[in-house]
Amino acid sequence: MLVLRRTLSTAISYAAKPLISVDLNRSATDQTIPLHNRWHPDIPSVVSVHRGDVFRIECVDWTGGQIENNDSADDVKNVDLTRIHYLSGPIEVEGARPGDLLVVDILDVGPLPSAMWGFTGIFDRKNGGGFLSDYYPHARKAIWDFSGIYATSRHIKNVRFAGLTHPGIIGCAPSHELLNRWNKREGDLVSRCSHLHDKDTVLANPPNEKNALLGRLKFEENKDLWKKVAKEGARTIPPREHGGNNDIKNISRGSRAYLPVYVDGAKLSLGDIHFSQGDGEIAFCGAIEMSGYVDLHIDVIRDGMSRLSITNPVIQPGPIEPRYSKYLTFQGISVDDKDKQHFLDATIAYRQACLSTIRYLTRFGYSEEQVYCLLAAAPVEGRIGSIVDIPNACCTLSLPTDIFSFDITPEAAAQFNEKVDRGQLGKPS
Repeated sequence: MLVLRRTLSTAISYAAKPLISVDLNRSATDQTIPLHNRWHPDIPSVVSVHRGDVFRIECVDWTGGQIENNDSADDVKNVDLTRIHYLSGPIEVEGARPGDLLVVDILDVGPLPSAMWGFTGIFDRKNGGGFLSDYYPHARKAIWDFSGIYATSRHIKNVRFAGLTHPGIIGCAPSHELLNRWNKREGDLVSRCSHLHDKDTVLANPPNEKNALLGRLKFEENKDLWKKVAKEGARTIPPREHGGNNDIKNISRGSRAYLPVYVDGAKLSLGDIHFSQGDGEIAFCGAIEMSGYVDLHIDVIRDGMSRLSITNPVIQPGPIEPRYSKYLTFQGISVDDKDKQHFLDATIAYRQACLSTIRYLTRFGYSEEQVYCLLAAAPVEGRIGSIVDIPNACCTLSLPTDIFSFDITPEAAAQFNEKVDRGQLGKPS
């Protein structure tokens, strides 16, 4: 009985007193414990923990509050993409050193009680875009309301599903050497390939001082170091060797992440909390984005990178996820809409699977943009079926049928001829 009381006391204390708290009534740039939106080894830690500690971290949504709970997509259209991915951290893990593996247990994830809603957006092609920008170039928005584990939307009606809630971003700070490699290879990509793409295509986001937020490192206190870090700091858009914006929906309750450590103290950061997400997060602003909390337990495997030959994160998914048993699975191959053959191109194949799903569901009264948002937000399963059968890669998208309040099988589609109100996405004014 004594052990139970101690355990309960510990649980209450870390949940009631988060290690990092956020105030949604204040700007993301004006939090009591400062946030950051760049990766750099010289961004100072804001808190420290020991191996074995259990603690709660709160996070703002990835845009830092730029998106509002309303029926207009003006905010999505005009979002400032230099003011995104405000991360909580860095968290120093005492005793962690380069070459170790940080063992991060995700004990719980959820929305903040003061913000029981989230959003999914389609970015304008000229400001962010997304996986299907060539087909859906205009900004749109869906708001989702949370009821326990379930999400519903007034903008996409007759759909209800359980979320697999997770942090979209989790990772440790890079070393100077790794940071330089990132910046060089991504800069080389832009130089090498820009002429192959149209002017609206962004191949990579190089370091950019504009709106850089560097935690406890303040311009007023150390101008030279601030300018150096802002000039060098990697943007947070992609996943990299350290983890970062991997958007793996299975890093949820009960999961364990093994993260490479590149600097003393590890300097763990996280954010971009998703209530739910489909594989691929295809709309870019495409999960159900929200402010939230994550409860963590930390340990270290000494020299784990070399001993276990691990150079990228390894994930052990948890036991808790939506248990949908009925799916419709849509196939795509690496042949585009113009009947052009591509060689084992899984990106083209997955895009075709997504488009097949979107076009099919319009039979039931949804707009194509509504389905685009739905596939980004709902717990759909993306798979590579084949990557060796030349010339075509084969990818699939599996849509759980039970998330709909009506039958979506082909037999039902063949007989469907009703006029129904499926809602309408928010549009720019």
